[in-house]
Amino acid sequence: MQTPAGVKERIPSGIWALGFVSLLMDISSEMIHALLPVYLVTIMGASMETLGAIEGIAEATASIVKIFSGAFSDWLGKRKLIVACGYGLSAFTKPLFPLAPSLGWVVAARFLDRAGKGIRGAPRDALLADLAPETIRGAAFGLRKSLDLTGSFAGPLLAILLMWLMSNRFRAVFWVAVIPAFLSFGLIALGVREPKHTAPPRKAHFPLSRAALARLRPHYWLVVTVSTVFTLAQFSTAFIILRAKAEGLPLALIPLVLVAMNIVSALAALPAGILSDRVNRISVLLFGFAMLIAADLALAFSTGLGGVALGIVLWGLHLGFTQGLLPTLVADTTAPQFRGTAYGLFNLAAGLALLAASLAAGALWQLLGPRATFLAGALFTLLALLGLAGMRLLAPNLGRLR
Repeated sequence: MQTPAGVKERIPSGIWALGFVSLLMDISSEMIHALLPVYLVTIMGASMETLGAIEGIAEATASIVKIFSGAFSDWLGKRKLIVACGYGLSAFTKPLFPLAPSLGWVVAARFLDRAGKGIRGAPRDALLADLAPETIRGAAFGLRKSLDLTGSFAGPLLAILLMWLMSNRFRAVFWVAVIPAFLSFGLIALGVREPKHTAPPRKAHFPLSRAALARLRPHYWLVVTVSTVFTLAQFSTAFIILRAKAEGLPLALIPLVLVAMNIVSALAALPAGILSDRVNRISVLLFGFAMLIAADLALAFSTGLGGVALGIVLWGLHLGFTQGLLPTLVADTTAPQFRGTAYGLFNLAAGLALLAASLAAGALWQLLGPRATFLAGALFTLLALLGLAGMRLLAPNLGRLR
């Protein structure tokens, strides 16, 4: 995407605020989520089957809610209100974790927390697209993703530190996690202003109707298709953790897998977004896809911790070069009045594909071993890469300023 000569735009303050909203809520959520599995099993007496069911239902809830909240923000013509409601629900749910007297209360808190994530997800991305000038849209999405990923590794590190300082008192750490959640809610309520042009010129159809869906552009559906195939290669990072453990990584250092991956991703996301504003976005995405193929091959054929470490770094690099740019392409290919619906469908397809990918990865690991799992990931990534290259031929102007 080529920026006009002589034009150097700064990222608006509202986009920075939206990024820090994500950062604070991610710190809060990851502090809890890093400890919750152990807390549920050792303190609440949950079985592994119960733990799996809780996580599955929670994440499915978030994916399903996203499509309705995004569509509703299109119909209402107001995104900030819905985004604030989502962050507010998650913030006011956080005290339930330390207060919960039984497993049922923890399950309810987890469900409501993920519902809050689903409510805010699609409208937040649509609001970000509304706030971002077209010439720096990639940088704006890259910044938000970078801050989001920073929270993803800062939260678990803070949880580990607090568990050490507080003598492994789970509830005390959960109470500390409440603080950044409410700061996040306050920042979205007071620090982000909705642009005036968000409201649609008319409200003839609810955006989930067949007529409204038909208004989504063909290029958008190409983006969703390629993204869905690509997501089939992005199975749960739990398999990377298992690979590191199999090569001899000590149990005490297991959290460093996700920390290292998210640090690399956070460092790469903003430069990738800025680069995509200066060249064709598809070119930057092709590099990100290639990094995932390289990561899968390293993880498939490595015979020691050095090879696994290389795979982890490459996996983090691919996340930084893709996770901000794919949503940017959604904004590039969607009219403003339909962006909420577009992001809802995009996130739903990704959520379902991720579920299928993780199930398939587990089955391949069980039947044929870890090498088959990562080689299958490389194959799906290659298919997505070919689809992305084909999309560039079909839509040569996609991903660049016109």
